[in-house]
Amino acid sequence: MIEFLIANMAPVMFATLIFFLLLGFPVAFTLAGHGLLFGLLGVELGLFQPAFFQALPQRIFGIIANDTLLAIPFFTFMGLILERSGMAEDLLETIGQLFGPLRGGLAIAVIVVGALLGATTGVVSASVISMGLISLPIMLRYGYDRRLATGVIAASGTLSQIIPPSITLIVLADQLGRSIGDMYRGAMVPALMTVSLYIIYVLSLSFFRPKTAPAIPENERTFMEPNGSHGIPSLLVLLVVSSVVAVLGCQMFLSENAPIDETIVVGSLIGGVAAFILAGLNKVLRLGWLSQIAERVTFVLIPPLILIFLVLGTIFLGVATPTEGGAMGAVGAIVMALLRKRLTWSLLKQAMDTTTKLAAFVIFILVGSTVFSLTFRGVDGDLWVEHLLVGLPGGEIGFLVIVSIFVFVMSFFLDFFELAFIIVPLLGPAAEAIGIDLIWFGVLLALNMQTSFMHPPFGFALFYLRSVAPKEDYKDKLTGATIKKVTTGQIYWGSVPFICIQLLMVAIVMLIPSTVMHYKGGVSEVDLESVEITIEGADYGGGGDSFGGAPVFQ
Repeated sequence: MIEFLIANMAPVMFATLIFFLLLGFPVAFTLAGHGLLFGLLGVELGLFQPAFFQALPQRIFGIIANDTLLAIPFFTFMGLILERSGMAEDLLETIGQLFGPLRGGLAIAVIVVGALLGATTGVVSASVISMGLISLPIMLRYGYDRRLATGVIAASGTLSQIIPPSITLIVLADQLGRSIGDMYRGAMVPALMTVSLYIIYVLSLSFFRPKTAPAIPENERTFMEPNGSHGIPSLLVLLVVSSVVAVLGCQMFLSENAPIDETIVVGSLIGGVAAFILAGLNKVLRLGWLSQIAERVTFVLIPPLILIFLVLGTIFLGVATPTEGGAMGAVGAIVMALLRKRLTWSLLKQAMDTTTKLAAFVIFILVGSTVFSLTFRGVDGDLWVEHLLVGLPGGEIGFLVIVSIFVFVMSFFLDFFELAFIIVPLLGPAAEAIGIDLIWFGVLLALNMQTSFMHPPFGFALFYLRSVAPKEDYKDKLTGATIKKVTTGQIYWGSVPFICIQLLMVAIVMLIPSTVMHYKGGVSEVDLESVEITIEGADYGGGGDSFGGAPVFQ
């Protein structure tokens, strides 16, 4: 028995860890306790010396001193301030009115607002609960199919996993030992593709089944011009003008070989600032150039977009580190809340309290995972995992498929923080040994974690939505009509189409690495073996031959 335990210490340690986690024991304490227990057992069995644990205090101190992890509380605080200052309500009302005449327009508005909330909060629970409280009653009021309404809310809430500046991407970059800026660049295209596929699905469903996603009644559209028009042409003109300014700005400030994602971010920032200035001049000078909806969209939508693109732009351009960008974003969120006259001491206290709890949660898990990983590496667990995964059939694709299935299943039970600190450090070296780009690997992991947030019966996003969805029939406050309750089955079935979209995105990113690998830009690879260095004749050291040989004295 002892010989078996010595020979198989790594798999036994990993299996028992998964067993205790599935039983529901606290993750941080399970990791730390597991690491210490098997560490003492390893010392007793002679696998390593007690001095092995001398590295533990230094590793824990390194966690506390890690500047990169400071970005997590900064981005969390930024998102919470924006969310709780009423940004979500204003955005949903504005974008809902913008797309109101369109079938499925309200669902599209939910997706767009969910993407913006995801980019600011970075926390699935905050996004899903906020959108469930704000948008679900409105969608039910206008007769949306319950499965579509709940599916859209749950799916849009999970976008915080993949849309930069995501907290998930920060943690994955840190655990994989890669640049956060590169991780943001790599995730940009998959994030935009995911949002686009969500919108395409809603438009397709509203076309083939109009009753599932009706348009907002004309009498409910508040931003109408005196002549009865919707005011869309002036918004389009403003969009064209700001786009021209964005193109000119990119030509002025960026090089011709600038990466496409960097160009998009910087261009969006310049165009947004230009649109905001034009709308401000129109309002102050009372020029009457813009319609009500154009002004509303500009003043509600542009400020959070400017803040997001400002943070991303400074990171992409190398002007600021992710931590500095997060700090700037937190200050910007406070300034925006002050300008909107919605910053109160109570709101600030709530945001700080939630941020502190989340940061402490992350640090505790990270300390626990450090204790576990130290012992696990001491029993050669990293080599066991690497040999196990490297030998999988199918090469890179086979490895990615197996790992995706594993992470997909484990995400049913574990939060993405727990997965990032437990699983990713074990999978990263194996992926690198096979030759897989770790940024590509990290984006795939983020997409898998996002998918599992919606998968019945354990999807966290579904339970977040269940907690705020009406459990009993109720009377609508505006219409007085009786609205039927939302069942758990409707929430589960509503998530299925979006799960399929997510799995499609995983397959696309897996089969087309260029969707992520574009982050490398146009930097050319140099083959060191083909480099030839020719040194012209020169007199080194005052004499001798051309290669610095000894001088010849006469």
